[in-house]
Amino acid sequence: MALAKAKGGAERLAAVELPACGAWLAAARGAALARAQEMGLPTRRDEYWRYTDPTTLTAATAPAAALFAAGDEPPAFAAIDRVTLVFTDGVFDAAASDDPAAAGVELTRLALAGQADIHWARELYGVLEARGQSPVPRPLAALNGALATDGVMIRVTGKAARPVSLVYRHAATTSDAVLRHVIRLEPGAELTLLESGPGAARFSTVTEVDVADGASFHHIRTQGRDHERRTLTHLFARIGAQARFKSFTLTANGVLTRNEVVLELLGDDSIAHVAGAAMGDGGFHHDDTVFVTHAAERCESRQVFKKVLKGGAVGVFQGKILVKQGAQKTDGYQISQSLLLDEDSQFLAKPELEIYADDVKCSHGSTSGAIDETALFYLRSRGVPERLAQALLVQAFLAQAIEEIEDEAIAEDIRGRLEGWLARRMG
Repeated sequence: MALAKAKGGAERLAAVELPACGAWLAAARGAALARAQEMGLPTRRDEYWRYTDPTTLTAATAPAAALFAAGDEPPAFAAIDRVTLVFTDGVFDAAASDDPAAAGVELTRLALAGQADIHWARELYGVLEARGQSPVPRPLAALNGALATDGVMIRVTGKAARPVSLVYRHAATTSDAVLRHVIRLEPGAELTLLESGPGAARFSTVTEVDVADGASFHHIRTQGRDHERRTLTHLFARIGAQARFKSFTLTANGVLTRNEVVLELLGDDSIAHVAGAAMGDGGFHHDDTVFVTHAAERCESRQVFKKVLKGGAVGVFQGKILVKQGAQKTDGYQISQSLLLDEDSQFLAKPELEIYADDVKCSHGSTSGAIDETALFYLRSRGVPERLAQALLVQAFLAQAIEEIEDEAIAEDIRGRLEGWLARRMG
């Protein structure tokens, strides 16, 4: 506890009461709380939090967030044939959800799995998160493991019949929701996971994904448009030989959003792509923090992040590629770019490469600037109104990130949401 007092959050950590549950989950929660207490909660003095103030994320209670009714567009992924599970302020809503069996996978909720003394998830719950604590501590992910009372446990042995869609609804202005998801893809299995919605006034999710040899995991997420919400997500994954992992996140609005991704490529010839498109104005603060470790040969990773900012909005990108000794033939690529629509917004970037192998191809780039005046003039000279021309250029700017989505129907849904945001913000 001495370290926790030195680093912050001592009072909150000391007051944590672990929820009642079965033996395996009780042990995992106790270990997670011990990790959080050892590290202490983050402050602005921590290297990976210097661009984002964690105060409202570490406070004992959630700041209030007004409810936002998005009546001008259909729910995310509404046109996709999917199995939907709904959580309102972190509480499962059975009446609004589909039968989980329709997904063709082994699926149960943490609230139910945690009551058993033995469950397959005990081999993963907190395990990937604990691995991801080095070399960068992530104490809020550990705290999530101690506090989460629900989430989904998914085990896939073949190709899932339909995507699993997790819908997060925000219903109370002071709700403070904590969810934990554990996903295991056995060799050769395939799953598409969709996530959408604001979740709560303050929303914390941790997802641990074990992608076995030859398996494929596709993850597409849209984060709700509630203007005052605060969201913290962690995605931990280990990826086996010849396996594929792809994740994309679209964020529009939110006073504070931090998405952390920690990936380990542990098997030869594996692929990991993580991408994001963020759009916000006014009191919008969006932080993508990514850490990709190459620990096998001939692996490929991609980090593609684009942010459109206006009205004093702030965008943050912290991305690292670590290539371990022996991870020859690594192909690692990282790009982070921002489009600033006024002089009041700012983009803060910290790209990193750390390489201990001598036969690799790694690169990173980061740019920040305004709309291309030459391109804008070209469109205007051909009769395109100025606001429409700006919207077209913004869409073109974000296109590279959206192209990471393999399913064209899902990609089209994302493009529709982007067009709606541009119509509202740019007239």
